[in-house]
Amino acid sequence: MAYLDNIAVFVRVVELGSLSAAGRDMRISPAVASNRIKELEKHLGVRLLNRTTRQLTPTEHGRVFYDGAKKVLEAVEEAEGAVAALSGRPRGTIRVTAPLGLGKRLIASGIPEFHERYPEISVRLRLSDHDVDIMREGIDVAFKLGLLESSSLRMRGIMDCERVLAAAPAYLARRGEPERPEQLVEDRHDCLMLRFPGTREYFWTLQTAEGPKKFEVRGPFDTDDGDVITGWALEGHGIINKPRFEIEPFLRDGRLKIILPDTPPVPVKLAAIYPHRKLQDPKVRLLVDFMAERCQRMIGEILKGRVI
Repeated sequence: MAYLDNIAVFVRVVELGSLSAAGRDMRISPAVASNRIKELEKHLGVRLLNRTTRQLTPTEHGRVFYDGAKKVLEAVEEAEGAVAALSGRPRGTIRVTAPLGLGKRLIASGIPEFHERYPEISVRLRLSDHDVDIMREGIDVAFKLGLLESSSLRMRGIMDCERVLAAAPAYLARRGEPERPEQLVEDRHDCLMLRFPGTREYFWTLQTAEGPKKFEVRGPFDTDDGDVITGWALEGHGIINKPRFEIEPFLRDGRLKIILPDTPPVPVKLAAIYPHRKLQDPKVRLLVDFMAERCQRMIGEILKGRVI
């Protein structure tokens, strides 16, 4: 078992590029992770990693060993899943990711209840508005708002989520309320954008009488945190494009107002994204089923009593 643990550490180091990152992910210290790599190299009689001050990269031997080691770990995981399914006692660890707004409101709050139902399943949740590389970072399932972009992944749609454009009354009083979507560009409205390296959302797609239309909106500042954007809007700094369920309480109490209700943004799909083989794992399937039902129920409850 120690040898298998050493292999698992090596695989995570290669995937994450550092001992400290792999250690955090596996809940061991960098020193322990380093010792496991050294034991593995001693056993194999070759150097597996090139060590620099900034990053660890696999040697030629390391790349070859990584490919085989990854298959070994996947085979062990599948075998354990088959045994768990047969015994009726799912167990193990699930790595989950979700964007900040969705994760805080719907996913994180459901994990304790899921663990109560299945106490032998551990969940490691990572919340980030960045586009996480599911395959590289060893994620089992990602709950996200958006479309599937990689053929190496599979998607289970959960529900379509309405999006709205909204702003604080103070902003609209100062800048005027646009009556046509073209005014977002023509009047140089302050549109608050979610951006980070690699993002593609430099425009908003609205539903018009002629069909979906892209508008290259601009704004004075942007961020990689969706909740920060909402905060800026509440303070009167601009217009946001958000899933309605995320800002429904602020619409209900009047702190935000929907604009251009006749040409709203194109809805976004809430989905579970996972490597194609992962939904065969009973514990992952249980989590996806649990969260899908929970998200549908909670979003429905949040939207009760909606206002425009």
